[in-house]
This record gives sequence, C-alpha cells and structure tokens, in this order.
Amino acid sequence: MDALTATLALLRLEGLGPARYWQLLEHFGDAAAGLQSFPEPLLRKLPERAQSRWLDFERRGHRSELWQWAEAERARCADAGVRLLHAGTDDYPELLAQISRPPPVLYLRGRAEALHLPQIAVVGARRASRAGLENARAFAADLAGAGFAITSGLALGVDAAAHRGALQADGATVAVLGSGVDRLYPRRNVALAEEILTAGGAVVSEMPLGASAEAANFPRRNRIISGLSLGVLLVEAALRSGSLITARLALEENREVFAIPGSIHNPLARGCHRVIKQGAALVETSADIAEQLGGLLSVPQTAASAAPAPLPEGQRTLIAALGGDPRSIEQLAAETGRDTGELMAALLQLELAGLAETLPGGYQLTPAGAVYLQGETG
Repeated sequence: MDALTATLALLRLEGLGPARYWQLLEHFGDAAAGLQSFPEPLLRKLPERAQSRWLDFERRGHRSELWQWAEAERARCADAGVRLLHAGTDDYPELLAQISRPPPVLYLRGRAEALHLPQIAVVGARRASRAGLENARAFAADLAGAGFAITSGLALGVDAAAHRGALQADGATVAVLGSGVDRLYPRRNVALAEEILTAGGAVVSEMPLGASAEAANFPRRNRIISGLSLGVLLVEAALRSGSLITARLALEENREVFAIPGSIHNPLARGCHRVIKQGAALVETSADIAEQLGGLLSVPQTAASAAPAPLPEGQRTLIAALGGDPRSIEQLAAETGRDTGELMAALLQLELAGLAETLPGGYQLTPAGAVYLQGETG
C-alpha cells in the first residue's frame, strides 16, 4: 500500500488532523499500517461521517470512497502541476520537519528549491500603517538581497508588502496559504501569487485542493510559516492578531523572533512591544537580523543609507517637531508657533514627498521621514 496515498486517506477523515496522525504513526510505524489497523478507541472520537468512511474502507479496501478519493487527489495534483511533499521524504523541508507534529503533506506550486533556502518570515497587520508597509517592503528587499527567502502568508497589508519587497530585490519568496493552493486567498492578491511563481518562488499549503479559506485554517498556516523559517520578523501587530500567534509559535519552536518597535501611542506597535518583552530581539535595520542569523548583507543602498535631500527651512522644522511619535495639529501648532492653515499646507507637502503620513487624530513621520530626521540630527 502506497504511503502517500495512505496518508492522504487518513487526512481525509474529519477530526483526525496532524496531531492524531502522528499518534498513529508513533504507534504503528507508518501510514499504511495505521489506516489498515485504525484503533477503535480513536475511531470513536471521530465524527460519524469519518467513522463511516473508515468502515467502508475496512470492507472494500481500494474500492472504497476513501481510497478512491486519495488516488483522485493525487491525479488532480498531477494535472494541475501541484507537487505533494510527504513528511519523512528528502524533498520535505528540513526545518519544518523539526517542529512538533508537522504537516504530514504539503501541497506545492512553484519551485521546491525555494523551500530549502534559508528563510525569514515577515508578518504583521493587514491594516498596517504606511510606515509599517514601507518597513515590511524595505526589510524584505534587503534580506532577500542578502540571500534569504522571504516567507509570509499572502495576506493584505504587511504580508503582501514583504512578498513585493522580495520580488523587488529579485529574491525568492514563499507564500503559505490557509486554503488550497488552487483557491488563492485573498482574491486581491491572485496576481501577486502569480508573480511569486513566475519569479521562482513557491505557494504552499497543507489544505487539500479546493479547500476554502476558513478561520480555523489560519493558525495551522501560521505554524507552517514559522516552522519553515530560521526566524520571524514582526513588523506591526495589535495585541490580538494572527501575527502574534506566528511569533509565539516561533518562540516555542526555538526559532529567532525579531520585532520592529513603534510609538507607544500606536495600537499596531503594542504586539511588537509585547513580544520584545517576551524575549524577541528589537531590530532597527535588516542588518540586525542578518547578523544574528549568520547571513551577510552586502551593505545595500537603502533609504537608511541615502543622504537626505535639502528641504525648505519650514519643512525641516516641522519634521523635527514631528519627531518619533504621532502629533496632533494642536501639538504641532504649540511646538512650532505656526497657525493651523500654514501647518496643514506644510504637512501636505511632506505627505506628497513621502516624509509624513496621516493617522487618526494626527500625523507621524514615515520611515523616509525618520531617515531624514536622523540625517539632520546625526
């Protein structure tokens, strides 16, 4: 009995999941033996439909619906150009195999070699600030340029910015889905996924073909993201977010966790500050990450190393007043002695130059603005 087909058949049983799958393997030694000798106490814990499917397999073997589905799934994958990576084989990612009860099977579109590159996960908020998106893009571009593959979840916000940063640097990037690899989610990032594949990256999932993006799938996706990676970079995250789950899993798996700090007034910085308190490394540049993970940056010419272009005196004063924390228009008026109308005009010019951005109730510097401030005061 083929081991991969037996594994697919086992995973078809609702309620089994990776944890019980590995319990079976620990007891029986391989998937085929576990499927044929499914223990009755475990069978009783599964939903009625799963019990019926296995009993049908016990009676009819290879002619059962369960086995026929597994063989058809392999054929569907072959027709769609999707590879199946079975745990325990040489093509299964080595780092992922080291986590507790890894996915028994990975569905892969793209280049399997991308999964064997040293990977860094970049994760964060879907509704990230402009500064957060720029940080995700810039860090990912630098790290990809240094030879790391960038791994993320193809979500809107930080994930998409990280994938694009890697593509911008002509690097490899891996998108891990909470749906089947033939059901790309979110739909707004379908074109991005195709860019990843065209550029030699990979799209992977442990979900079968046709699986939709359900909420229960995303914690499982997050453990794959952290499991594939040497380390996880948290860019922006609220206190309750999937990105914090990814960071927590990475800590549990003894992987490195990095976080970019932010303003104490920014709700999206609180998740980063929490993981820093829990032991994550505070980072300010991509070189901080590359140095800790043993990679080498070729000192890329990024915004952080570019000299600031001259600005009018009024705009330079306003950048200094904005400083490192968000400021309301009233605070800026008090600190600069300028009237509201004049300030609004100057802030608009800074926004158009990409040096400042609007927040609810105020303004803050973008990463480029912070670089300019550092150049002025350094």
